[in-house]
Amino acid sequence: MKPFTLLYFILSVALYAVALPLLIYLSFKQKYKESLPSRFFLFNNPRFNNRDGIWFHVCSLGEARAIKPILKLLDDCDIKITTITHTGQVEARKYNAEVRYLPYEMFLPFWAKRQRVLVVLEAEFWFMLFTVLKAKGARIVLLNARISEKSTKKYLQMAWFYKKLLSHVEIVYAQSEVDKNRFIALGAKNIEVIGNIKLAGEIVKTKEYKKPNCEVIVAGSTHDGEEEMVLKSFVEYIKQGEAKLIIVPRHPERFDSVYELMKVYADRCDLSLERFSKSKELKADMILVDEMGELNNIYAISDIAILGGAFKEDVGGHNPLEPAHFGCKIITGKHFFHQKELFKYVHHVQYVEPQEIHRALLTCRSLPPSMLEQEINLEPVIKKILED
Repeated sequence: MKPFTLLYFILSVALYAVALPLLIYLSFKQKYKESLPSRFFLFNNPRFNNRDGIWFHVCSLGEARAIKPILKLLDDCDIKITTITHTGQVEARKYNAEVRYLPYEMFLPFWAKRQRVLVVLEAEFWFMLFTVLKAKGARIVLLNARISEKSTKKYLQMAWFYKKLLSHVEIVYAQSEVDKNRFIALGAKNIEVIGNIKLAGEIVKTKEYKKPNCEVIVAGSTHDGEEEMVLKSFVEYIKQGEAKLIIVPRHPERFDSVYELMKVYADRCDLSLERFSKSKELKADMILVDEMGELNNIYAISDIAILGGAFKEDVGGHNPLEPAHFGCKIITGKHFFHQKELFKYVHHVQYVEPQEIHRALLTCRSLPPSMLEQEINLEPVIKKILED
């Protein structure tokens, strides 16, 4: 190992030792009971079986979905995928690929096998991953690469570090010209702007549900605190007309707590409430979707989509392409910094503060459905991945 790499490795071991009690404690939490033991203790997380394949590293659900059109074009190749989150892992297992959790950095020198190419999505910048794979002879490609406006200052303060990390990268496929300039400032070379690969994804519904005979509002991919904002607005909104509210939380471990919150509002306002898992007839005034993989099916029968993840500062928004594809009128918050590039391609979106959701619902009556434009060409990416 080079001196800096050795120092980084030693620091990663020291940090692991300090964090070990917390890691053990969190491993018993429902949210982390699979991912943390796999990543930090290599539990049920063996090395890949073969060498010389194409290794995609993604973080979570959105990135795992985003590589689907690329994997279709690489159908005959030996594909490996690593993820960080459990939801990403579940999605990745749907592909014809070897799927693992990405181990903590100190394990990578011993765990990682040489692959022909490593394709890393978005902002998954792991120093040991890049260094080890490059040392083993892999070509490294950054795909859908981005640096958010919110994170730029932090990256620039550590520009010397990211210059070292990015020196291992063969090519950076950036989402936008703005991202390209930010990568240049960090010392990256060979950068091409191709747009956001999520635009290439096929958006489909997997089931057909009958649309209720009234206006349907879906609050999709919501996070803690956002459901209450939506519920307050909804109970005001239905004073002026009939409508149903369907809530689809982003994380399944929150299903029960969200249901209890909805029950408080249902009892207070004399509204009917049901769990989607119990009845899929969508007859109640309010419905909690407590099953994974249903959001597109719900978008397909909805008139208005309140897109979560952007009403507070800590998430950065969620993908607007799906509700736009199904013709929903989109309302979202103003903190969509991780999805800024995607929102450029979606028209007729209302960006509001939490206390403005009720007014936005009323405004929807005079707005056309949100619409999507723009396509992306994946051919240069596939050609680069398949280079010898």
